[in-house]
Parts: sequence; structure tokens; C-alpha cells
Amino acid sequence: MPITRRLLLSSIIPILSLMTTKMPAYAETPKNFLEPRALGNPKTKVHVEEWFSLTCTHCGRFAHDVLPQIQTKYIDTGKIYYIFKDFPLDKVALKAAIVARCLPVNQYKPFITALLDNLDQWVFNENIDPMQELQKYSILAGMSKERFQQVTHDIAIQKLILDESDYAAKHYKIDSTPTFVFNGKKIVGELTLEKFDQEVKNALLRPIPT
Repeated sequence: MPITRRLLLSSIIPILSLMTTKMPAYAETPKNFLEPRALGNPKTKVHVEEWFSLTCTHCGRFAHDVLPQIQTKYIDTGKIYYIFKDFPLDKVALKAAIVARCLPVNQYKPFITALLDNLDQWVFNENIDPMQELQKYSILAGMSKERFQQVTHDIAIQKLILDESDYAAKHYKIDSTPTFVFNGKKIVGELTLEKFDQEVKNALLRPIPT
């Protein structure tokens, strides 16, 4: 069963309550924080957004089983522009999204791939603390412990991610992950390569929304 927006809201409320408490020094938001994290040719006729959560098992399975095929068939050949969109479904996913976007842009895809490929190790292992494991991944990606603590506790940076997911909830009525948008048309749930093929064909008949 997909994780829904309701779970996101129930887990984010405690985060927002922290706004009244003393937090660590504010981190400097990277200038390119909100720039698209995307693959492929932005001038192509098909733009695909994937709204995903870094703690979603459905997103993890899609990233492992299907996305590599899509990259070979559509992204590397310049046929689609594939855009990663954050829709964190819980507190840990929110923090992970922040860390990913605070890394150099060229490290974004390898970092989220590592997280999605190893959900059983760093999120769903009862014997570990997901935040401690997330920090280990961030250190391997080149982020210092101090920087990790700054960005993951910065309310302003958290709000940037939440504003984007709030836009998705209002504009596209997204409430679960993964959700895909092909040239403005929403498709909910994991996609097989065959289903993805069909949606690309359908999107070629529609202009990219401006």
C-alpha cells in the first residue's frame, strides 16, 4: 500500500513545532538548491517528473528495477527529460532530501541511488538509527558532520522542500509515491517499462505545460 500525504503531515507537524525552540546555527542554503535535479535533454518533447520519497519502498524498487532501463532507452538517447521531485513522506525522508540537495549537483543521483538501493539497511533495520546511518552516507559523499547537523536542523531549508511537496499536493493532487507527471499528466504508482513506454507515447501528443 503506497504511503500517503496523511502520513507526511502527521510526521512533519512535530518538525514545524521546533520553530519555537533554539536550533543550531543556520546553514547557508546552496545557491542551486532549488534548481532541477534532472537527467537528459531539457529541449526534448517529453518531460517526466518523478515525485518520490527517499524512504519509500515502492520508489526504491522502481529506482532499482526500472529506472536503469529508462535511462538506457530514453534518457541517454535524449528522448526525455527526467526530473527528480522531492515528496518526502516522513521526517527521515525530509532530512535525506535536504542532504541530497545540499551536495554538489553531480553527486545528487549517485547519493539518492545509494539510499534507495539500501532502504533495508539504513531505514528499516530495527537495530539502527536511520539518522545516524544517513549521516554515514553523507560523509561518504563528502559532507562534514558539522554541515550535516546544520542542514538537517535548518528550518528555512526544510521549508523549501516542504513548499515544493505542498505545491505538488495542491497542483497535481499528489498524496503518494512514486507519482509521475508526463507533460502535465499525473500517473500514480510504480511503472513497468512497458507502462512507461506507453505514457511516453501519449505525452508526445501533448505539449509541455508552460
